[in-house]
Amino acid sequence: MSQKKFPQHFLWGASTASHQVEGNNHNDWSKWEKKNADRLAKESQGKFLHNPHWKNFEIEATNPQNYISGLACDHYHRFESDFDLIVDLGMNAHRFSLEWSRIEPEEGMFDETEIAHYRSVLYALKQRKIVPLVTLWHWTIPLWLAEKGGMEHKDFPVYFARYVEKIVQTLGSDIHFWITQNEPDVVSAHAYLKGAWPPQKKNFFAYYAVLKNLIRAHKTSYVIIKKYFPDAEVGIAKHNIWFEAVGNTLINRLLKKIADFFWNDWFLRKIKNEQDFIGLNHYNHHRINGGFNKNENKIQTDFGWEYYPESIYFAVSELKRYNKPIYITEHGIADSNDRLRPQFIKESLGALHRAITDGADVRGYLHWSLMDNFEWDKGYFLRFGLIAVDFKTLMRTPRPSAILYADICKTNTLSTEDHVTEN
Repeated sequence: MSQKKFPQHFLWGASTASHQVEGNNHNDWSKWEKKNADRLAKESQGKFLHNPHWKNFEIEATNPQNYISGLACDHYHRFESDFDLIVDLGMNAHRFSLEWSRIEPEEGMFDETEIAHYRSVLYALKQRKIVPLVTLWHWTIPLWLAEKGGMEHKDFPVYFARYVEKIVQTLGSDIHFWITQNEPDVVSAHAYLKGAWPPQKKNFFAYYAVLKNLIRAHKTSYVIIKKYFPDAEVGIAKHNIWFEAVGNTLINRLLKKIADFFWNDWFLRKIKNEQDFIGLNHYNHHRINGGFNKNENKIQTDFGWEYYPESIYFAVSELKRYNKPIYITEHGIADSNDRLRPQFIKESLGALHRAITDGADVRGYLHWSLMDNFEWDKGYFLRFGLIAVDFKTLMRTPRPSAILYADICKTNTLSTEDHVTEN
């Protein structure tokens, strides 16, 4: 057995997002869910029949109620007890998002009661000596803005800046780490290229306009935050994939360069002068061998994604060129029976430690997710949580993987030994 020590003051935690855990939100997503629940349930079999785990969640996935967030985890009312669980699990950091639709339910009208709620959330974390990493926007938007055109509206950056300034003025003294946006590349692609998420508009020019709006919104937010709190650290949570070029063939190397440029690097380069750190959300390895998505898929998660924990080493290493501190802001797997997650955590953190040893300036790791939650257009049947949630009783139960992770958090050390991953 070997002991791998992580850097001093390393942040250990887990992440959530407001719409996925709070419950009873009223935004563009909650409206879209109700309209599309029947369709999503009917389409699920065709979308997931290839998945080797399909039979395990077929009943849930074909039920329209699965696709309506509703009460979610009721974290809005249970955050204090949920934070007690964070303490029990030895975490010293927590990433969560503010719900814009609660804070500005009508255009230009801010709800001071909701702002006070998030002040209570921040105070509860401070009491427990848990460092907050606050996401200003995790995809959902107020209905009034959705009706104007949402992310595509030319004044989206202006509306976003007004919201951000209000948050900075009222809550900023309790926040050091700011994440302006979560995965701007993912939400824009799913909404405006694939046409899968609200507003379901397949149009490349709209997609590009949205990306430009999100870049402007981030840059403006960065300036606002720094105006009030010059020492604050500001970044985004960026979804990056490790594209593996098999062998040394010209076509594979070329395809990797194209994929890296457009998916991994383009957005980060656009905001390189307005970010103090990079938040990395990492889930996927794509093997390139004469084409994309040539993964061997020897082991698959409940999502049908390849089990490939070592890919985090490469995703992190490829960010070293930016010379910015790196925080892993999301990383995990859908695994309802916790069959793979314990080993996934150990193997992933072993790979992450190797990246740090090789010079990557990684300063924190926040697992996705703290608890089972509402996974957007997949609903509730995918379980990413370290903590299992019974959605009938809302009882929380830490999984064995959470206990394993807790030991790492408490000791800042990964103990490794020879192992065989279960197939």
